[in-house]
Amino acid sequence: MRPLLSVLPVAFMAFAPAHAAPDGATIYNRCAACHTRTGAGVPGAYPPLNADFRLLAARPEGRRYLALAVIKGLNGPIMVEGKPYRGMMPAQGGLDDAGIAAVLNHVGGTIAKAGPAFRPFTDKEVAGYRAGGGGLSAADVAKLHEGAGGK
Repeated sequence: MRPLLSVLPVAFMAFAPAHAAPDGATIYNRCAACHTRTGAGVPGAYPPLNADFRLLAARPEGRRYLALAVIKGLNGPIMVEGKPYRGMMPAQGGLDDAGIAAVLNHVGGTIAKAGPAFRPFTDKEVAGYRAGGGGLSAADVAKLHEGAGGK
């Protein structure tokens, strides 16, 4: 019986994932401090994550902007849902590409309800945006908002 018992842990490990996928809802808790738990934002201070998010996520340049906003942060004026916001969003350090995809997917699939259908981000897609945005500052990323289709 002893040889069988030594094989069982190996057999169970074959069916266990190498690592669990990041939980976008848990990661979103850091975003909720400013954007609120529901994504409604705070008028004049922190923009809502709703129709503008969905519009951006429907376009390639908008998807790049959303990923870079999390990776690099934002610094400067943007217009969201017809209202001006001028502030600073810190880069969300410590998140890998899978974590960024997870939190963007949580916002696009659970928080943002208005706008076009949401297509989930992949960690590979986020990795491409990270690699292509290496030289951008938070101010540069804020300037991308309007050109990316933000309203």
